[in-house]
Amino acid sequence: MTASRMEALQPDFRRVQRGALLVGAIGLALCAVGAVVSLDQFFQSYLVAYLFWVEIALGCCALVMLHHLVGGRWGFLIRRPLEAGAMTLPLMALLFVPLLFGLHALYTWTHADVVAGDEALRHKSLYLNVPFFVIRTVAYFAIWCGLAALLNRWSLAQDRTAEPRLMPRLRRLSALGLVVYALTASFAAIDWVMSLEPDWYSTIYGMLIMVGQGLATLAFATVVVVWLADREPLARVITPDRYNDLGNLLLTFVILWAYMSFAQFLIIWSGNLPEENSWYLHRSAAGWQWLIVFLALFHFALPFLLLLSHAVKRRGRRLALLAAAIVAVHLVDTYWLVAPAFHPAGLYLSWLDFAAPVGIGGVWIAAFVWLLARKPLLPLHDPRMPEVPSYE
Repeated sequence: MTASRMEALQPDFRRVQRGALLVGAIGLALCAVGAVVSLDQFFQSYLVAYLFWVEIALGCCALVMLHHLVGGRWGFLIRRPLEAGAMTLPLMALLFVPLLFGLHALYTWTHADVVAGDEALRHKSLYLNVPFFVIRTVAYFAIWCGLAALLNRWSLAQDRTAEPRLMPRLRRLSALGLVVYALTASFAAIDWVMSLEPDWYSTIYGMLIMVGQGLATLAFATVVVVWLADREPLARVITPDRYNDLGNLLLTFVILWAYMSFAQFLIIWSGNLPEENSWYLHRSAAGWQWLIVFLALFHFALPFLLLLSHAVKRRGRRLALLAAAIVAVHLVDTYWLVAPAFHPAGLYLSWLDFAAPVGIGGVWIAAFVWLLARKPLLPLHDPRMPEVPSYE
């Protein structure tokens, strides 16, 4: 892609970046006000918002590794948005810092009196303690940021040199990286989310979170690709077949998310153990049950039916609208996973639950667009796509 073509896109990128920064600054300012008004509610809302955006950043890293490992035209189109999203992980590490000051407000296992009165927590205290929690979190981000940096560096090197040995190197890194990702993302889900209710456990919880990451990330990347579809060089390579590929992948993730969600419920329901079913009991009563209905309809049933249609999958604007809706509904899913731990008595919404996602999201999108604008929108010299016309 020539420098002049890339330069022609800069006004669009700068416009989005400025708008996102402005919205993000307003959202974070409201969060600062909320922290003064109710510090506990600030930490709770910030955690939900943070988990939502870090899932997309981490999902970008996972999907780009999946593409390097298995190939496919679908990944060729969204590879640069995925690489840009993965490179926001250092920012997400920085944005985790406020949560370190709220561990006592968020996690009951940080309270010595609660641990002393709970035999199960006493047994878990070797793992669930503040120093080890912080060490694990630092390790997660060090690993994730390292993977993202290597993927980005070797991808840029491939653009510059067309070195054929870089593709096998990326493939080997991705094979190992996906294993490491699965382990670290599962433990992070246990640490950051499941330990909100430390007496409860699920053996497939980490996989459920990772599938949600993949769904939200793929939907987000689809929106970005459709936004750029009328611009060079994507305008030369995007066809209804490529949209159809992305739609089929979205359908796969929608089905997989529903399967994992129901599998976890079925296992816990059939076991009928008090220490397990309590998690579902206060998420299916006192108003929280309506979120289950909402998620069943708009996180599975409606996307599933619409993605069966070629009229949706093969038309960019329709597919982007559906993908944007999936991203928004996934925020509700994240809220349903987290918020009942703080409000088991009934459904509760705070204005901070809206301000925090906007604040973090504005900053994240501004960083994402800045990173996306620094590289050609399509990878150069990718030997897996010989039929793509030259756009250098």
